[in-house]
Amino acid sequence: MIDLRSDTVTRPTAEMYAAMRAAPVGDDVWGDDPTVNTFQQRIAEKTGKDAALLFPSGTQSNLVALMAHCERGDEYIVGQSAHTYRYEGGGAAVLGSIQPQPIENAADGSLPLEKIRAAVKADDFHFARTCLLALENTIGGKVLPAGYVTQATDLAREYGLATHLDGARLFNAAVASNTPLKTLCLPFDSVSLCFSKGLGAPVGSVLVGSQALIDRARRWRKVVGGGMRQSGIIAAACQYALEHHVDSLADDHRRAEQLANALSTLPGVELAYIATNMVFVRFPTAHAASLTAWLKEHDILLDPLYADGKTRLVIHRDISARDIEKVIEKTTAYFLRQ
Repeated sequence: MIDLRSDTVTRPTAEMYAAMRAAPVGDDVWGDDPTVNTFQQRIAEKTGKDAALLFPSGTQSNLVALMAHCERGDEYIVGQSAHTYRYEGGGAAVLGSIQPQPIENAADGSLPLEKIRAAVKADDFHFARTCLLALENTIGGKVLPAGYVTQATDLAREYGLATHLDGARLFNAAVASNTPLKTLCLPFDSVSLCFSKGLGAPVGSVLVGSQALIDRARRWRKVVGGGMRQSGIIAAACQYALEHHVDSLADDHRRAEQLANALSTLPGVELAYIATNMVFVRFPTAHAASLTAWLKEHDILLDPLYADGKTRLVIHRDISARDIEKVIEKTTAYFLRQ
């Protein structure tokens, strides 16, 4: 199948499997898995942070970050479209007793500074205590403007707020903006990075931050069930992805642009936008189900109505140049037969 539903569907390469099989392992809960320890040290250095902690998923990494920053009854400011607010099961509220204060995202994915300022609560026992600003990069595939990130994190510090970045696709942002990963991480107190999306690891995310924050996060990771044993096999996959799969994200971005340009010429198809490895289009509503079925018959999978009437097509390392040509060919054929 040519699977355009998400970059989470990527599969390990033979070389990544080999690295996983060869990894020396220990018990990571005891802190003696050498592959995990080496990977955590390397990603901490690469992001310019003191320490790092391996997690099974980005959802858990984000949750633990929020719990490490906030106490019960505290509040974090977050975007309406942010993954931590919209797509992670309400974990911050349900498991962390942390109140989200959502703000509508601007068209570029940012949170308007004046809305952040207005959302910060006064130091009054009537209110939840505002203690954290959470941003996401990329968000909906869009790279947050560097100048905006500086302004937003400076504003957070002005009010004494900590800052967290959901950087599930921060490697895409780094490649697209030609900016070192360390530079993108620098303004934030903590960053969550995912290796099981465009980088192709089968599982694994990592949280980076100060040593004190990671020490708190380690305790919460155990509480929420994220303490793993011989997890060096996961760390080995993540390390392999870090060393070998980052640069190829540029190919995904180029192929997304090729696909967007072709689809935008089809009758009735509206290109909403393209950003990094994601193409958002609006197909005619009457054709959503039949187009999806037609493409599936030709071994192409997509999520027909992702949000707001848009279809999201996600390009990743398992989508080749020939695959893009086939998607264009079969989608064109569908509309020409109408």
